[in-house]
Amino acid sequence: MTAAPSYDVVIAGGGLVGASLAVALAGSPLRIALVEALAPGMVTRPGFDSRTLALSRSSFRILETLGIWSGLADVAATIRRIHVSEQGRFGTAVISATQQGVPALGHVLESRAVATLLWERLATQDNCTVLAPASVVGSSEEDGARALQLAGDGVPGRIDARLLVVADGARSGLRTSLGIDAVSRRYPHSAIVGNLAVSEPGAGETAFERFTPSGPLAILPAGGSRHAFVLTRSDPEAALAQDDAAFLAALQAQFGYRLGVLEQLGQRSVFPLELVVANRLTAPRAVLVGNAAHALHPVAGQGYNLSLRDIAALAELLVDDQGQDPGSPALLVSYARWREPDQRKVVAFTDGLIRMFGAGWPGLSRARGAALLGFDLVPPAKRLLARHTLGLAGRMSRLVRGVPL
Repeated sequence: MTAAPSYDVVIAGGGLVGASLAVALAGSPLRIALVEALAPGMVTRPGFDSRTLALSRSSFRILETLGIWSGLADVAATIRRIHVSEQGRFGTAVISATQQGVPALGHVLESRAVATLLWERLATQDNCTVLAPASVVGSSEEDGARALQLAGDGVPGRIDARLLVVADGARSGLRTSLGIDAVSRRYPHSAIVGNLAVSEPGAGETAFERFTPSGPLAILPAGGSRHAFVLTRSDPEAALAQDDAAFLAALQAQFGYRLGVLEQLGQRSVFPLELVVANRLTAPRAVLVGNAAHALHPVAGQGYNLSLRDIAALAELLVDDQGQDPGSPALLVSYARWREPDQRKVVAFTDGLIRMFGAGWPGLSRARGAALLGFDLVPPAKRLLARHTLGLAGRMSRLVRGVPL
């Protein structure tokens, strides 16, 4: 009987998070397999995912250190200011790159641009085998490894992994099969995303987060007069049914005229929103990353940024532990201790914003406005929030600090 192919690390899921981890491990002596349900051409084709990514300062540093950013710089817009406000209230808070002593707070670009570049890099990576289209449909712990059952044309029926990295999304079947429970809560609204143009792009390097009675609205610079928007609504079907003029008029009423007139609306897409938090990050010879570990509300744009910090930490531990067992209990404990505090804080922050600005209790709206104004006048509080938003708080990985693995 032919022995099953064996790998040091098998990554189940080749989306942005799984592909980023595979690229982070490029050049290491670790034998990597990336298992992805879509064929490589499907992962990067136009329209696969029209969502826009707001990359934090830490994410920029990770991608720059990995040598990815040079291929993205020309298609990325820069964020130098973040402006937070509530519709109908005077209080605002502004965080600027100058105040924080950094060249930029972050960047905005389409997710498929990142996916395309990651998969181009994977094609040249000698230590990574891509198995696609394929899925991990089962696993069991056997003789110091995880025996993985695969489904897909032209792939082995079984492969072995000393460490399984679960990156198959918020509704992860592998997470469930590993016996890891997750708290899941649907938010009472969905995200409508798309692009538009503005008549006065003078604040074109400002990311706006505006809280309205119907939900948060983010408008992000995307280069020149083009901006991306993320609108949360409890009735997305009604919003999609509006013609372009009516939809833009409703956005204008919620946002105001800080960018002039909103115009030239592009295609709109809808994504349901939910909070998913795994009750633990590891199982024997397995670890959760990305949405399999934590799926967040898009307010403040923290999802992929948090996931990149996760994979930067995991890659560092794996590379530093070369020659040892990549699925050892000690390594998994080290990873969980490193990443759990950051994950808890970001989950609490994003969910707390939705709870605070979504509550309609009498007098609370006035208190929120006063809190925003007070926050803007207290530099230490602003610096603390900015460090978390930038991903520069707590223990930082070498990739975040600009040091190659």
